[in-house]
Amino acid sequence: MAFNLEKYQIYVKTIHRNTSVPELYEIALRSEKGTAISDVGALLVYSGEKTGRSPKDKRIVKESPSESHIDWGAINIPLDKHTFMINRERALDYLNTRERVFVVDAFAGWDPHYRLKCRVICTRAYHALFMQNMLIMPTEEELADFGEPDYVIFNGGTFPANRYTSQMTSRTSIDLDLERKEIVILGTEYAGEMKKGIFSVMNYLMPLENVMPMHCSANVGKEGDVSVLFGLSGTGKTTLSADPKRKLIGDDEHCWTDTGVFNIEGGCYAKAIDLSAEKEPDIFNAIRFGTVLENVVYNKKTREVNYHDTSITQNTRASYPIHFIDNVQIPCVAGHPSHVIFLTCDAFGVLPPVSLLTPEQASYHFIAGYTAKVAGTEMGVTEPEATFSACFGAAFMMWHPNKYAELLAEKIRDHNAKAWLVNTGWTGGPFGVGSRIKLKYTRAIIDAIHNGDFEGVKTISEPHFGLKVPVACPNVPDEVLQPRDTWEDHTAYDQTMAKLVHLFQENFKQFEEGVHPDIVAAGPK
Repeated sequence: MAFNLEKYQIYVKTIHRNTSVPELYEIALRSEKGTAISDVGALLVYSGEKTGRSPKDKRIVKESPSESHIDWGAINIPLDKHTFMINRERALDYLNTRERVFVVDAFAGWDPHYRLKCRVICTRAYHALFMQNMLIMPTEEELADFGEPDYVIFNGGTFPANRYTSQMTSRTSIDLDLERKEIVILGTEYAGEMKKGIFSVMNYLMPLENVMPMHCSANVGKEGDVSVLFGLSGTGKTTLSADPKRKLIGDDEHCWTDTGVFNIEGGCYAKAIDLSAEKEPDIFNAIRFGTVLENVVYNKKTREVNYHDTSITQNTRASYPIHFIDNVQIPCVAGHPSHVIFLTCDAFGVLPPVSLLTPEQASYHFIAGYTAKVAGTEMGVTEPEATFSACFGAAFMMWHPNKYAELLAEKIRDHNAKAWLVNTGWTGGPFGVGSRIKLKYTRAIIDAIHNGDFEGVKTISEPHFGLKVPVACPNVPDEVLQPRDTWEDHTAYDQTMAKLVHLFQENFKQFEEGVHPDIVAAGPK
């Protein structure tokens, strides 16, 4: 019997389901504006007006039983069922006007016990190829036996939301109904909304099964030792997890179960800004036929991409299946982490390059989710700006941050994992005075963590954050490990540290009521 979508009131005759990469290329090149092939065979696409996520336009239907678990507020914005159904109908009406639609039936989660069957219905070949890269594609046998999906995405993103519909704040709307198990996208063609929609669902479902969902990268050593690396954008999460001495499990989304970790995704979605073969060879070499390159600038004659040109967006991206990376663990499943590493890019230049955390400190820094943006190009912005994102991914967390912090603390305790804070930011002064900690030093620190080189090394207690800072690390000058020693002006260091302590304390006030007093006490003084 021919595959159809009539159960969703979609009556389009031509349906491309789990279509081959060459066929998706052909359709995209013929029918999608701004699409081309790069000199190395990647599909060059343009996502339209929106070149990044629209967090203020994300809504969740407020309905029992899920509503009692969700941390409602500025991130998880409530929506009523009636408005969801209006937007759903709008997406269906739009899909029905198309000559063809694309369907991707695939899995989220490499552990069969926890994986979700996902169905994506969309109107662009680019979106279909993107999700075929990002999800775990079924074999022919699995597809024949796929049955009903657990979650469905209706991507009508080339068609806008109606601003006069109640609760709509713009022409963009990303709506999630956990009871209907559906996501509706209107008014944005940015493909990352689909990927992060699925991640949000996993962030809701997994804690119900005592599983810890994590916005992190992960890799595994030759002895089977696993590390997970948390960090906000620009801290080095993708760069540091692509380690030639270790196999990549995944670069962005994982879960920690009673048996170990698994990657949620079947691919990687790497930042392409300033990409080079020298700095990030694994990612650079993964860009080939089958890779989607979003919003990059290229030479119209040679089709060579200029990764340094950000005239379309700073958020240029490459999406490719994980097996395009040479040194990868497939299936993307491994044992319990030995090391939990929090990456921060401290542009104030006061946090140590590496410190060992107590379980309480680990919970504190996980909830805080700190990094610092450097001074931008805006007039008058002359110093670093602190950024806090709970659980290193607040935009996708559905429960109160404390729920995830408790789960993480429990996993760390049960499996004797060590927790580390690694600063990839500035040394010798803040941004504009000091310099970025050399990548070779950060890599040496990560190697030392993996090799057990800090076992038995003397530590100094940093007086403000109470961090245990090792006094020595192979291939890193001793003075680099103690930030105050790298500053010429010690008074300026003390003043900057006091400022950062204050920013941490002010940020954490919002969590104090729902968090164990021992975790609050683990913050800076």
